[in-house]
Amino acid sequence: MNTVATNNVRLPAPHDTLMYAEAAQTAEVVAAQYARNEAVITALAEDLRRNPPPFVATCARGSSDHAATYAKYLFETQLGIVTASASPSVGSVYEAKQKLEGALYLVISQSGKSPDLLRNAEAAREAGARVVALVNVEDSPLAQLAHTVVPLHAGPERSVAATKSYLSSLSAILQLAAYWKNQAPLLDALKSLPDSLRAAWQADWSPLTEGLVDAHNLFVLGRGLGLAAAQEAALKFKETCGLHAEAYSSAEVKHGPMALVGPGFPVLCFAQPDETEAGTLALAKEFRGRGAEVWVSSAHGDLPLVKAPHPACAPLLTIQSFYRAINALALRRGHNPDVPPHLNKVTETV
Repeated sequence: MNTVATNNVRLPAPHDTLMYAEAAQTAEVVAAQYARNEAVITALAEDLRRNPPPFVATCARGSSDHAATYAKYLFETQLGIVTASASPSVGSVYEAKQKLEGALYLVISQSGKSPDLLRNAEAAREAGARVVALVNVEDSPLAQLAHTVVPLHAGPERSVAATKSYLSSLSAILQLAAYWKNQAPLLDALKSLPDSLRAAWQADWSPLTEGLVDAHNLFVLGRGLGLAAAQEAALKFKETCGLHAEAYSSAEVKHGPMALVGPGFPVLCFAQPDETEAGTLALAKEFRGRGAEVWVSSAHGDLPLVKAPHPACAPLLTIQSFYRAINALALRRGHNPDVPPHLNKVTETV
């Protein structure tokens, strides 16, 4: 294995980290997932069309909760069904019963073992919800509780930082929405997504890596479907780089946080290629006018965004390009992205 020396610490070369290797597998993971899950997704979507739920509730933590943010915007914009995040603590710590009769209760987890998610899934089932588990470990306790299991098929992931498992959560949500809606534009996009992910992995985001080597904090902005990407990026900055980052909606940041943005303040903007794009680009221009150091991911930005087969696919392509850049940035800052301090691969909360 090649290594690089940073502050007298031997680190792997960028291409030799587990994070790099696992993130690079995403296109193949998604292609295989779509083929292997076609039957279960078809059956689930047909039943949801026959028996539409009054609303969708999501339950997740960490990167999986960012996937739940994506589900919210995707289901609400494409299906017109209200989707809300259920706080795991309400069921596990407060033990407060919820009125969930007929709801679709979507639990997203890599391991399927966290006690709080299990308690909430069980309570949702008892309350009359339809529990669907998006989970990477198919024989997990969560899978045993669910009415329907949608395997992520990400395969083993040894790096503490989730990459292909996070993106496979998004791709599973996208497949469910496309089959549920059952209209050509979204269905057709699924066929092109693996190739788009391959192209996104090759995108040059080195300006971001070079620009944040000495940074101490930054904002990551997105909006709508792109907010989940901003949330995931902010987590990865903290987790792999020891860099404090906060994610905001490019609308919400105007309600107070933008007061911090001045000369030299770093801002990363994910310009989602849909109705939210113009507003995000306008905000990036405003922040540059204040002297902030701004990077923009878009079709015409300094961080190239691969053309998405459908706007709903763009967050996956954004994060795939970001993962390669953050892996390199972590190493430049003297961190091994595979083994962040104080963290474990499986986090079990009550």
